Amino acid sequence: MIVTATSAPPSRGPADHSVRDQTVKAAGEHFSRYGYEKTTVSDLAKSIGFSKAYIYKFFDSKQAIGEAICSKTLSEIVTTVEGAVASATTPTEKLRRMFKTLVTTGVSLFFNDRKLYDVAAYAAGEQWPSARAYCERIKQILAEIVREGRESGEFERKTPLDETVQAIDLVLQPYVNPLLLQYSLDVAEAAPAQLSNLVLRSLAR
Repeated sequence: MIVTATSAPPSRGPADHSVRDQTVKAAGEHFSRYGYEKTTVSDLAKSIGFSKAYIYKFFDSKQAIGEAICSKTLSEIVTTVEGAVASATTPTEKLRRMFKTLVTTGVSLFFNDRKLYDVAAYAAGEQWPSARAYCERIKQILAEIVREGRESGEFERKTPLDETVQAIDLVLQPYVNPLLLQYSLDVAEAAPAQLSNLVLRSLAR
């Protein structure tokens, strides 16, 4: 079963209404410039020329707007990871690329768009649906790689699949969870190769 990469909150108005799109765009700009906590719905309404009450016809809270931004940001990371994994020809190489891509995309977000990174970190800390769905999709990709490796004979089959996936996911958490990434930046350059090598040795037949 395929799990949606992220879970965007439902809007109160028509999903394709231009006001919703304008609000999300304005929110992205405000969050990038001022941060999530310092931006108010009034700020967003003023930036697009509508009343706060009108904005609430499309989003029931500032968090709902933040969810839309966070969902977009995390979906882009998932898409990048999926592309990197799909371009590899073996489960071993897929696992290596997954580790490397998660680290590089997370670090890039941290340094190139720190305010949006902060939104993602806030979402992770508050367990927003978009953050939970993101972690679940990353774990699902990992499970698909491990399953394929077992079927091809590259990985061992003695350990229960769910136990194996859970253990590897724990290894990945410092780079999957935006809230934790900021504490792992000093070793981010060497981490993908070192951690993937360690995991692959544990998966060897």
